[in-house]
Amino acid sequence: MSHSNVMTPEELKAKFEREGRTFSSWALEHGYNRIDVYKVLSGICKAKRGKGHQIAVQLGLKPQS
Repeated sequence: MSHSNVMTPEELKAKFEREGRTFSSWALEHGYNRIDVYKVLSGICKAKRGKGHQIAVQLGLKPQS
């Protein structure tokens, strides 16, 4: 599987900024708590399993496993 579509948090933040989107609205759209999304983005949550991993995969920070 190619990992070329995986972004860094910085790339993802820039993409959201270009599109005029917020991570809070993304969290709401996808049924996640915005705090959990920000923990994944900041690296506080390592997103190795569970909800954090699901968020990272859906955001494009990690490849689908």
